[in-house]
Amino acid sequence: MHRMANEKNTAAQAAEVPAEPSFRYNAALAQDIETKWQKKWDDEGTFWAANVNGDLKDGKGRNADGRPAFFAMDMFPYPSGKGLHVGHPLGYLATDVVSRYHRMKGENVLHAMGYDAFGLPAEQYAVQTGQHPRITTEQNIANMRRQLHRMGLSFDNRRSFATIDPGYVRWTQWIFSRIYDAWYDEDAKNPSGSQGSARPISELVAKFENGEKAIPGHESDGVAWGDLSEAEQQDILNDFRLAYISKSPVNWCPGLGTVLANEEVTAEGKSERGNFPVFQRELRQWSMRITAYGHRLIEDLDGIDWPEKVKLMQRNWIGESHGASVHFTVETASGDKDMEIYTTRPDTLFGTTFAVVSPEHDLLQYVPAEWPADIPDSWKGGYATPAEGVKAYRLAAESKTAKDRVEEAGEKTGLFTGLYATNPITGVKLPLFTADYVLMDYGTGAIMAVPGGDQRDYDFATKYGLPVIYTVEPLPESGDDLANYEGKAPFVSHDGIVINSSVDATAAKGDALSLNGLRVDDAIAKVNAWLEEAGVGRGTVSYRLRDWLFSRQRYWGEPFPIVYGEDGTPHLLPDSALPINLPDVPDYQPRTFDPMDAESNPEAPLSRNEDWVKVELDLGDGKKTYYRDTNTMPNWAGSCWYYMRYIDPTDTAHMVEKDEFDYWMGPNHNKYSGDEGGVDLYVGGVEHAVLHLLYSRFWHKVLFDLGYVDSAEPFHKLFNQGMIQAFAYTDDRGQYVPAAEVEEGPAGADGEPTFTWHGEHVNREFGKMGKSLKNIITPDDMYENYGADTFRLYEMSMGPLADSRPWNTRNVVGGMRFLQRLWRNVVDENTGEVHVSEDALDDKTLKALNNTIAEVTEEMEGMRPNTAISKLIVLNNHLTSLGTVPRAAVEPLILMLSPIAPHICEELWARLGHTESLAHEPWPVADERYVGQDTVTAVVQIKGKIRAKLEVSPDIDPAELEKMALEAVADRLGGKTPRKVIVKAPKIVSIVPAE
Repeated sequence: MHRMANEKNTAAQAAEVPAEPSFRYNAALAQDIETKWQKKWDDEGTFWAANVNGDLKDGKGRNADGRPAFFAMDMFPYPSGKGLHVGHPLGYLATDVVSRYHRMKGENVLHAMGYDAFGLPAEQYAVQTGQHPRITTEQNIANMRRQLHRMGLSFDNRRSFATIDPGYVRWTQWIFSRIYDAWYDEDAKNPSGSQGSARPISELVAKFENGEKAIPGHESDGVAWGDLSEAEQQDILNDFRLAYISKSPVNWCPGLGTVLANEEVTAEGKSERGNFPVFQRELRQWSMRITAYGHRLIEDLDGIDWPEKVKLMQRNWIGESHGASVHFTVETASGDKDMEIYTTRPDTLFGTTFAVVSPEHDLLQYVPAEWPADIPDSWKGGYATPAEGVKAYRLAAESKTAKDRVEEAGEKTGLFTGLYATNPITGVKLPLFTADYVLMDYGTGAIMAVPGGDQRDYDFATKYGLPVIYTVEPLPESGDDLANYEGKAPFVSHDGIVINSSVDATAAKGDALSLNGLRVDDAIAKVNAWLEEAGVGRGTVSYRLRDWLFSRQRYWGEPFPIVYGEDGTPHLLPDSALPINLPDVPDYQPRTFDPMDAESNPEAPLSRNEDWVKVELDLGDGKKTYYRDTNTMPNWAGSCWYYMRYIDPTDTAHMVEKDEFDYWMGPNHNKYSGDEGGVDLYVGGVEHAVLHLLYSRFWHKVLFDLGYVDSAEPFHKLFNQGMIQAFAYTDDRGQYVPAAEVEEGPAGADGEPTFTWHGEHVNREFGKMGKSLKNIITPDDMYENYGADTFRLYEMSMGPLADSRPWNTRNVVGGMRFLQRLWRNVVDENTGEVHVSEDALDDKTLKALNNTIAEVTEEMEGMRPNTAISKLIVLNNHLTSLGTVPRAAVEPLILMLSPIAPHICEELWARLGHTESLAHEPWPVADERYVGQDTVTAVVQIKGKIRAKLEVSPDIDPAELEKMALEAVADRLGGKTPRKVIVKAPKIVSIVPAE
């Protein structure tokens, strides 16, 4: 009886609750509207960009027809199996807002999305699960494409592709072929008119054939190019090619089973992906001669609109320095050998007392059979012979990461090699040591040691009893004295006077040479001139940047378009043979090796597929047996050039057609590009500053030099978006718990809120969203609970795009309320009828409208959607205060909001009687007669401290100002109703929060 009574009461109470209006804008209606308009956009080709020629036309069937071009794009996403969380779309939404805005300005906008689908993550997952990486990758792409489409992004989906598509692989391999078939001619002019350019390798061969350029190794023996065998010719050309086979130590990562580029190794000597240890290992690998472009990569940064921090990162990574290359002679039983060193301080050559080479240096193959007489035992390291010591030292070095080797330099460990190097100026024979802090892939792998001017050299010399010669003393006016250093420390300052630096007869020329009394810079200039005249060195430029290691011992990557003959000579496959596709194989498990075993070598998975590796081909001299390269390209290969393929991914005749390239990316193709040309707006994370961005610039410059593209840079304007962060929670054991299940409790003794998970206390922290932190919120959650427009509006309103910002789902509802107010201003929630007036605007509304148009236009031009939104909210609030909302005011408001919340705006536009999509409607233009200072700045204070500023009308209603203020600082109030709010409209709102 009691239960039935309760049921009756509950039913009665339910009956008293008014039903939600049938046409109220809520999550359910939002989803219906959004899916409706997304289908309509797809069906009508609303966002199709029009090319100059061909079948890629706009939705009305037109080609570009001279319309101004605007090319906006996002950095390639990698299709993760986890899908997107709400932090990922920030950049995508930013480019979408900009793209929609530029369409409304009458521009032909190219905005597309592709997928960077080769690489380690997919292969690692395949190794773990046994599922082919292509299957998982394509599933991930489908899921990500669905999530992005549901967001309402205005992509031209005809232009979408993935780097794993055979048609795309073909052109990646084609670009590699062009780079392989090119060399860098320092004497040639590039298309920009500056010195140095990539040129076809055939031009170098012609120079060798006609004697214009000496054949390396045959400068004086009269051998002609035609006298050399094909293998000998190819070996010489390999030292010039921009894509070449390197024979030096590389970064081997056993944990990933592959070689890594320097840019993929962290400062701690670990792999950027997976944080595995990285070791030095000497392997034959493909490399890209990016160092040839070092100066241009720095110099051309001045002509592009990039954040200064990214330019600085690239300049520092490239690390251009000016110094001298100096040749020392090393006496061996096999004859004199050359040891080249690079130094930024050639003025200190007189102070060189020993030399050091990397354990991997070629000179170590010439160590003598016995130790020289009369050397200290400490130099021998306890080994019976130099060869025994050098072998053990090299194996020990290979077991360390590069970072470990550099850090252990403080221990001053080294080993005498039994060899001596002759100083070309003084003729002094310098003992040659090997030490693992000298790395083969930095400089030349050899250094001259000047203990009087370098702390590390001083420490080494002190340990091994080597001489210390000071060649620079402090300036007289400095008040310093060399006596403060002698026998105690080196004098390392560049600013000083040269001493102890003269000889009556130099070893190389016999002429006297003195640097004494000169300032350091003057001494450097004098000794550089002497080195060049004597033929033992020259002033030169060096780079911290190393050539790009381009081979990966993995399966999931682009195969190289190279085969090898029986003699090991590489042969470039003809373009007609492309693409070279990966074979479908059951085993893609990478094999590792023991770093301490000199005979152990890594094995690429493709090497275990003999039917694919061994091929019969006719490359012009009859059918022969060849062997494919079993390494693959790194995932950076596909992402180096994808921006150009958006121009026409269906083009089978060109990587990119010249007229189309010039329209979308050529110099001065529109007012946004500047003289350099390139993509008008590129949005992505700063973490790619010295990986993708540096590699793309290099590939683009090679293609520019060879005449395939007409701009010197790929990306004119770069914008780095911030990061969206979120709260995460750990229990008292430090284990993360699901953030969505955490409940907030009352404030503790410290005044801070408390949190519980299933009744257990948890601790709150703040950081990046991630699966491991159990704090991921997906766009799918937002679509279901609020709709895509509210999600878009919230992300764009959270703060400046370049700043990181906290995610708080509770604040999303503020955006929903704004859209609901706008909806109600146009649509009757009960009948669904439009109820706007056709009345003329009063002066106050005219001012509010035109000021908003002027201000929002300025904010959109500056990529500040957050402040544009705040101004649109103010205008909408003004319209809400009117008895009836005038069409002449609400239509411009809808147009201005449409780049940010396009679905609801399309729906309202259609309900207002328009039959065409607003996507290409003209952007509103302010009437200057009504534009002027018509707002004041209201400050919002919490406990007397300013926490927000609002631009409001001078006669804003106090209640409206209070509402806006509370929304602006909702994050800081933690969802609690404040104890007190004092409003002094229109300038101050003071809030006393709840205790």
